[in-house]
Amino acid sequence: MPEPVNRTILLFDVEEFSRRDDVVQAVLRRSLNTVVDRTLVAAEVEAAHQYREDRGDGVIVLLGGDVAKTAVLRALLTVTPELLHEHNRLAADSAQMRLRMVMTGGEVAHDPQKGSVGGLVGHDLNQGFRLLDSDVLRDALSARTGEHCVLMVGPAVYDGVVRHGHRGVRPESFESVTFASKNGTLGGWLHRGRHSGGTGGSRPTPTEPVAGTERPTGAVFHFHGAPTVYGAMVGGDQHGVSGGQVDGDVVLGGLVRSRITTDADAERRGRSS
Repeated sequence: MPEPVNRTILLFDVEEFSRRDDVVQAVLRRSLNTVVDRTLVAAEVEAAHQYREDRGDGVIVLLGGDVAKTAVLRALLTVTPELLHEHNRLAADSAQMRLRMVMTGGEVAHDPQKGSVGGLVGHDLNQGFRLLDSDVLRDALSARTGEHCVLMVGPAVYDGVVRHGHRGVRPESFESVTFASKNGTLGGWLHRGRHSGGTGGSRPTPTEPVAGTERPTGAVFHFHGAPTVYGAMVGGDQHGVSGGQVDGDVVLGGLVRSRITTDADAERRGRSS
């Protein structure tokens, strides 16, 4: 058996994959690999520093020691949700994709056998899969109907990266969780999601006008009858009649059907009468 080496372990799994038909599953597999590709590119992970294994409904990624865990974690928290959003806003209901994700670390050996693919061996990898398959992570994704993915990190990633509060990674956005497995109690750290006050954010609240604030005034037109406007309404300063009065219907953008009477005209009328 080859010697195990320390690797950052990324695990991805598509929600309700087995419920889709074969055609949709093929689409989801391609889309998942695209999401993983673009996430790793955003984290500046070179192809030579990663090993990837297709698991049908998911993907295993092992990253070498030269890869910055902080950059990978930031990409999982920010880039991956946006990529999933891009996919889901265009995909049919049957091809919607939501992910459970785990980031952990540990010793892994690659022991491929002749005539087969794969061959990853390691206790830490097995523990990572138990985090991925836990009811805690499944329930979190089910409960967050407005989100496209959930992330849990293993103790090694939390202690080595998260708790130090590196740029873009907020420890308060993670909560400690424990659950029972067939090999005893396991623990991890679950990201609280986009409403945790970590990455992401909400839309700003529209600003209400200050009480008592007056809008600037311009020329005032009094229309007697129904004005008819052809074309677009124009806001801003316009050249027109100030202090005048319009009698009858007015057509803007077409023929002027009524005569515009200014205050001076009205005064002359009064004197002549």
